[in-house]
Amino acid sequence: MCVVDKIVALVQDESVRLNPGQLAGLYRELGDSSAEDVVCRAVEELAVRLSVCERLWRNKDWNDLRKSARSLVAIAEQIGMVALARVAQDVTDTIDNEDPVATGATLYRLIRVGERSLTAIWDQRDLTV
Repeated sequence: MCVVDKIVALVQDESVRLNPGQLAGLYRELGDSSAEDVVCRAVEELAVRLSVCERLWRNKDWNDLRKSARSLVAIAEQIGMVALARVAQDVTDTIDNEDPVATGATLYRLIRVGERSLTAIWDQRDLTV
């Protein structure tokens, strides 16, 4: 019988990278009110699409999951969510490589980064719905 002397718990702590210059440019270009509207709609859309991605993965709907992840890249880049855009692209790449195990792992990383990114953007802009 094998006895385990030491159990290691992996802590999954994802770093969030925002490009404040992207947000500042958006505010300069559109003005405060319009930019705030764009950011709020983008954040809401990101939250919905993250949930949709998880559902599509569970249903093994690779084509729609790829489309949804690609749309996350574009939305995240628009409002300066650098890490979220990068991980969404990684999900797309794993689907293209037909690697469902990597897709699952990367998707759940996307969800973790997404949740932290959404919180960070709300905190940074102090937005309210």
